[in-house]
Amino acid sequence: MDVSKFITIMISMVFINNFILSKFLGLCSFIGVSKESKPALSMGFAVTFVTTMSSMITWLIYRYLLIPFNITYLRTISFILVIASFVQLVEMVVRKSSPALYRAFGIYLPLITVNCAVLGVAVLNSEEFFINGQAVKGGFLMSALQGFFAGIGYLLAMLLMSGIRERLELIDLPKSLKDVPLAFIIASLMSLAFMGFSGFKF
Repeated sequence: MDVSKFITIMISMVFINNFILSKFLGLCSFIGVSKESKPALSMGFAVTFVTTMSSMITWLIYRYLLIPFNITYLRTISFILVIASFVQLVEMVVRKSSPALYRAFGIYLPLITVNCAVLGVAVLNSEEFFINGQAVKGGFLMSALQGFFAGIGYLLAMLLMSGIRERLELIDLPKSLKDVPLAFIIASLMSLAFMGFSGFKF
């Protein structure tokens, strides 16, 4: 694959088309798990793993199953099944290896299954890397890279948000602003900052 395409996908998915701060997908886990850096980092890695693996599997399913049998209308449900399988795998690994981290995730780890950012990456791949029912050259690799860097963009947003929220816990704030209201204000300001990247053209 051309190096310029690799760089384009990387910059686009991390900064310009960041799924949280530019497309506003996956906000439930973004607001819920970003109170502390350690759970935010772990959630970012978990989402990156799920988006990367599901991008590869859904591309293969779309290319070798849905298109040949003319059942592309089953795209959404088949993609959700793939994502759900990977989330169950991640959940089992986290529960076995770190029960404390599993408790810190709470309900938000299973919610990756219905995280619209993960499904959004898979759907975007099926729309960008297929033309008239034919896979574009290098589409599988680009799909995997797009899924990986979408996860890295999610991870970056989570780390920035958790760092800001941890520092704000040290100052005296009005009760009406604490927790979720302030989190939405921070997310709005971060989103405005990331919108500045949309001026880049490749």
